[in-house]
Amino acid sequence: MARPLTCAAVQMRSTTDIAVNRDDLERLVREAAGRGATYVQTPEMTGLIQKNRPTLLEEISPEAEDPIAATASSLAKDLGIWLHVGSTPIALGDGKVANRAFLFAPDGGKRVSYDKIHMFDVDLDNGESWRESAVYQPGDSAVTVQMDDALVGLAICYDVRFPDIFRQQALAGADILTSPAAFTRQTGEAHWHVLLRARAIENGAFMIAAAQGGTHEDTRETYGHSLIIDPWGRIIAEKDDDEPGVITAEIDLDAVLEARQKIPNLKNIRQFNLVGPQ
Repeated sequence: MARPLTCAAVQMRSTTDIAVNRDDLERLVREAAGRGATYVQTPEMTGLIQKNRPTLLEEISPEAEDPIAATASSLAKDLGIWLHVGSTPIALGDGKVANRAFLFAPDGGKRVSYDKIHMFDVDLDNGESWRESAVYQPGDSAVTVQMDDALVGLAICYDVRFPDIFRQQALAGADILTSPAAFTRQTGEAHWHVLLRARAIENGAFMIAAAQGGTHEDTRETYGHSLIIDPWGRIIAEKDDDEPGVITAEIDLDAVLEARQKIPNLKNIRQFNLVGPQ
């Protein structure tokens, strides 16, 4: 028996102004719900993209006072949807910041939050360098959450390069994996599609990844190309550019069981020893 679920990924170009981003969030989420989506995901850093640390610390709030979380809660209740804020920066006090995701239920209640575990500390070509650990405090717990018929695993952006998070979520029964992101343009062009498809294929799960896209006010460039991928690794919806907008797809959760029956790799896992250099 089919278990359909209409999902949406919201692509944004978040600015350095939280109020502008909040308005964009509401407009795009309402558009997604208007297309019939009952699960809507927004990208990493929905509420603010600001790479200047002192300015970031001045702008953000603790979770209880965060305007993005409050708006998302109200939207979820008003529209009767599951609303997944891919992440937004949350003040922890003492100059510490969490890159935190939220899932709000149709009653407006927060069902779970997740703090990004892996910090994007990299040196790319053409002098592009990032040190997320200089700003953000990493989380230490992966999470899953029940969303009606679906078990959903939460992750954020750079986490996608660490397959064990998704493997553990799949072993726990996750039907839907997520990776909302603000992928840089150069890493996105090289790796975005293949990484997300790989996580879906190797775990026999849907993958939904809402993305930031375009040139932002703080000068960074993000790749866009929000994706919804089925458990066989097929792209079933893509925002094939870096412009703000919405993609939707109706998914059948029974496809997860079908994929895992065809390729039962989660059941076939064996423990092994690594033998060092000979």
